[in-house]
Amino acid sequence: MKNGIENGYYHEITPGGYGISIKAGKVLFSEQSPFQKVEVFETDSKLGRVLTLDDLMMTTEGDEYHYHEMIVHIPMMHHKNPKSVLVIGGGDGGTVREVLKHDSVEKVVLCEIDGMVIDACKKFLPTISCELDNPKCEILVEDAIEYIKGKENMFDIVLIDSTDPMGPGEGLFTDEFYTNVKRSLKEGGIMVAQSESPFTNREEIKKMYTQLNRVFPIVSTYTSNIPTYPGGYWAWAFCSETVEPLSYWDERRGEAITKTCKIYNREYHEARFALPNYLKELIG
Repeated sequence: MKNGIENGYYHEITPGGYGISIKAGKVLFSEQSPFQKVEVFETDSKLGRVLTLDDLMMTTEGDEYHYHEMIVHIPMMHHKNPKSVLVIGGGDGGTVREVLKHDSVEKVVLCEIDGMVIDACKKFLPTISCELDNPKCEILVEDAIEYIKGKENMFDIVLIDSTDPMGPGEGLFTDEFYTNVKRSLKEGGIMVAQSESPFTNREEIKKMYTQLNRVFPIVSTYTSNIPTYPGGYWAWAFCSETVEPLSYWDERRGEAITKTCKIYNREYHEARFALPNYLKELIG
């Protein structure tokens, strides 16, 4: 069985031989961009509409907050005054939406290589992409690998909301790229990158954390559940030159953010850095 919609169901099978199946409805958008196949379809399920890239799950209306709240609020709440944020990838807009919940933010730059993703999500996934027209948001449709070169001391937070290490996302998993991101951070800056499924993508995680440890003096991992991602369990890499995990939490901003979230709160935040033994062994 191949990934994608077949016989009325969307299927995604992991390399481990298992996966998810969702009862599919009408296909709202399906086009081939210069980079990948972009598709949005309805479902006959509680998940609502779904975005896939090259027939791989990216986000659903029903569970997107599991991912977007975690990639954003964990690093943002570790920073005392995040004003400038760079989002790499993230064309669906969910990460930008969560970033702009922080009233300290003056500007968020979205650098997405595929403009078709942005356009499709603005039209068909408005609850996710709702802040892409915010005047604080600058959208750049370009290659982040090139964009980040030569940027120094520009951002408080960099969020790498990328696809898997294949296709247009492959170049975002290299020592050179991570080094350029580190240079772009201001003092006290933090980078967070999605780092795949600890259960399904073990080899990819091991390689990624080996690279990150060569570049950043502080590299940590946090995890949370995402119902529609492979294995239902996901990891993010927390990286900085000076900021240790759980070293800071802003009471005022944290209370305000928590009221807007379905998952995020202080207790959940603190628990995210507790790791199972097999993941500790995997990342060394």
